[in-house]
Amino acid sequence: MSLCLVIDDMHPSLPAYLEPLGVTLHYRPGLTAAEVPAALAAHPYEGLVVRSKLRVTRELLAHGPHLRYVCRAGAGVDNVDETALSEAGVTLLNAPEGNRDAVGEYAVGLLLALLRHLPRADAEVRAGQWHREANRGEEIGGKTIGLLGYGHMGRAFARRLSAFGCTVLAHDADPACPPDDYATLVPLAELQARAEVLSLHIPYSAANHQFVNEDFLAGFANAIWLLNTARGEVLDHAALVSRLRTGQVRGAALDVLENEKLLTLNPDQQTRFDYLRAAPNVVLAPHIGGWTVQSYERINAVLARKLGGFLGQ
Repeated sequence: MSLCLVIDDMHPSLPAYLEPLGVTLHYRPGLTAAEVPAALAAHPYEGLVVRSKLRVTRELLAHGPHLRYVCRAGAGVDNVDETALSEAGVTLLNAPEGNRDAVGEYAVGLLLALLRHLPRADAEVRAGQWHREANRGEEIGGKTIGLLGYGHMGRAFARRLSAFGCTVLAHDADPACPPDDYATLVPLAELQARAEVLSLHIPYSAANHQFVNEDFLAGFANAIWLLNTARGEVLDHAALVSRLRTGQVRGAALDVLENEKLLTLNPDQQTRFDYLRAAPNVVLAPHIGGWTVQSYERINAVLARKLGGFLGQ
């Protein structure tokens, strides 16, 4: 039997997936981040299931000496100190396969909303305005779409773009990134030379902090539309605002922001956010790319499959 602490809200199917594996759950999503260390110390937990409530650090792991695995219910693991887990002999399991389809579909929706001015047109009609010519949009077909990062999310987006008659280029930092039929893997310089749309699909890490910055954006030969469904911290928002002002970024669709706790923005962040929320060529959403009814349960299924493999089931 493996005792596992769950500290975030999960789809109610979780016990049905994990109990057949011999995993007993202590489901405590009401715990605050500050209460988790004491909860870990109170029982011989072998497992911990988290979303994004807290950072899994070396200090936290010290309170769970029996931990063997941490399940991150989602794709991103930027709130997990992977080095500390490795040193402690704790296995990290995450579930990008669980919400990749949700993100792939959503990225198409963001691109359509951006190119066809859907949020602005909706607001205008609701206000009693009927501006057809001012809302003449662009088609995806015929465009060259550049994907920065070609893991689960980038591939899911590329697969859906294949129906639109566009050219999809992808660049991934991993030289062993496998090719497929939906995108052409290219060097970064080629992506910058050809892309008309840039979509970000890289994970957040120290190396990727503001990877898309002023110099990076200056390297594009074309004025671009920019989509970010990855993490807000991979994009330098000051550079984005600067390029939006000059028109070198024609528009942006942002599902993630540099600081998503909007009541805690510092003065510079607030100034940038005020510009973005007022800009007619910017689409904003509250980090919901992978947030669907279907992905909510599918994440449980993926974690169960991976955990079963880890436990030898």
